[in-house]
Amino acid sequence: MIRRMLGSLWAAATLVIASIVLFGADAAMAGMGQPTNGQLGMQVAASPIAQQIHEFHDMVNTLIIMIVVFVMILLVYVMFRFNAKANPTPSRTTHNTLLEVAWTVVPIMILVYIALPSFRLLRAQYDYPPADLTIKATAYQWYWNHEYLPKEKDAKGFTFDSVMLSPEEIKEKQAEGISAPRNLAVDNEVVVPLNKNVHVLVTAGDVLHNWTVPGFGSKVDAVPGRINATWFKATKTGIFYGQCSELCGKDHAFMPIAVRVVDDGTFKEWSSAMAARDRKKAHEILKRVALEQAGKKTADAHQ
Repeated sequence: MIRRMLGSLWAAATLVIASIVLFGADAAMAGMGQPTNGQLGMQVAASPIAQQIHEFHDMVNTLIIMIVVFVMILLVYVMFRFNAKANPTPSRTTHNTLLEVAWTVVPIMILVYIALPSFRLLRAQYDYPPADLTIKATAYQWYWNHEYLPKEKDAKGFTFDSVMLSPEEIKEKQAEGISAPRNLAVDNEVVVPLNKNVHVLVTAGDVLHNWTVPGFGSKVDAVPGRINATWFKATKTGIFYGQCSELCGKDHAFMPIAVRVVDDGTFKEWSSAMAARDRKKAHEILKRVALEQAGKKTADAHQ
């Protein structure tokens, strides 16, 4: 009997170790900015909010695993210690004050332990810092319109539609050496500067949609006649993809979001071209940046 109990405890310990290893491997298995084949965890965090979300997720999952293992050990112990063969004369105890206090107080303490960081995370998500850039995202069936709002009164804003690339357009991009994932790449990417506070005002022109970019921890409903808001500060350069996350009709799966994070100088160059209505120059700038970032990503993968 003791040998079987030890075997069960060893199995539980193995489960805990395996879970820790899997959690540790999440960052390596997860891709940056888009889903990765064989991915176990969430996409690499590219903003302070996303990083806090990941830390909270890992903390709660660790608690869950610990509770499951603890309960499993108790069940195994009870099965072997108090079965009819090992315990032919059962105890008639019906109350235990210390035990009853413990199983009331300990869960409360666990919930408080979970609540405190969750409140901090909620506050961080909805405590908007001063905006360095404000973008209005309007959803339609089935594409996005992004409007860059001018920060100064005499500055010029600009707007463009983001439509998913066709298979032929994806092949053209890939032939140029630019990454263009199926069902994620768009013709006009949202461009934001690195380490700047970006406010996104989200609405819709027809039905409910949702503006979601997992790498930034951003997810907000787009509601017709109402403006919702989110914010992020990108801490990594590159391309980050998202999708509409609210059922919005037959092409719901085909209205992706692509946000390219660039350095401040490149952003000013691109935004100046867009404000001057020089779309050709703006596309050339993005093509150059996309090739540079694709080359850096390939070099990092080989290291």
